[in-house]
Amino acid sequence: MIPNQWYAVLESSEVPRNKVVGVTRMGEKLVFWRDAQGKVSCLADACPHRGVALSTGKVLGDHVQCPFHGFEFDTSGRCVLIPANGRSGSISREMKVFGYPTHEAHGFIFIWWGQPAGDLPPPAWFADIDGSFSYAGVRDPWTTHYSRAIENQLDVVHVPFIHANTIGRGGRTVVDGPLVEWLDENRFRVYVQNRHDDGTPPVRPREMLRPDVTFWLEFIFPNLWQNHISEQMRVIIAFVPVDNEHSILYLRQYQNFMRVPGLRSIVNRLSMPFNTLVAHQDRRVVVTQLPRRTTLKMGEKLIQGDFPIVAYRRRREELIETAAQPR
Repeated sequence: MIPNQWYAVLESSEVPRNKVVGVTRMGEKLVFWRDAQGKVSCLADACPHRGVALSTGKVLGDHVQCPFHGFEFDTSGRCVLIPANGRSGSISREMKVFGYPTHEAHGFIFIWWGQPAGDLPPPAWFADIDGSFSYAGVRDPWTTHYSRAIENQLDVVHVPFIHANTIGRGGRTVVDGPLVEWLDENRFRVYVQNRHDDGTPPVRPREMLRPDVTFWLEFIFPNLWQNHISEQMRVIIAFVPVDNEHSILYLRQYQNFMRVPGLRSIVNRLSMPFNTLVAHQDRRVVVTQLPRRTTLKMGEKLIQGDFPIVAYRRRREELIETAAQPR
């Protein structure tokens, strides 16, 4: 995982009020709950006293209570009560749980994976998705590292083969480009034109002009992707890392062509079986890729059409190296 990044890790609906939720994310056991104002908190899911999972405890106001001996921890992870010592008893500064800053937006819960450094900016999001859009979604588990799942959605070469009876119909196997356009240091778009093989070689990325189309792919580091199908329809995925061999795709379809309450919910739900089918066509082959985690230099023999994957790997490695440098 890339340190010092906002990761979408859960949907808002997965952390209801007055409930402690334990999940594995980023290879660690984490516990989530909402305080009395409804703000989400996140701590490591282990009481520092005897190692009990805090996710088996309960919410008391703003605090989470360990079920074993009643220790209470605030939203920063600081222990505020040891019942056996009495309410006036002293508490060691060492009696603390590591906590992660959280941010809730767009129906997702984000955590800052790394060391906080002053005021953190909010997580990035897709600028062209506003309040006129509604969505439906599914959670789709994949037995692979999240980097493999991301790269699959940046792979513009596989579509006519894996999706021959869905989104890849027509046998357009030649890939012109693809063109990678950086919008800022952590966000890029991919433009591609797939066509039938007429004997002419594919246009090189540096020779490809940006096409005048409404279709493109967009990726925001570290784990958000958009298929901009049209001005009125998008598919968004949050690639949520569970551990080095498991991830969950939070798959959503957004639309704003149907805005009538009730009807829009029906339209949104009806879109998801097809989106899930397409995702499972991918999943069938991606889970067989080895190694499960990707790196910039890993012995694969890449081709021109893999240019977006190379762009992703290069920037990912740069971010990891930057995070490793002393502040």
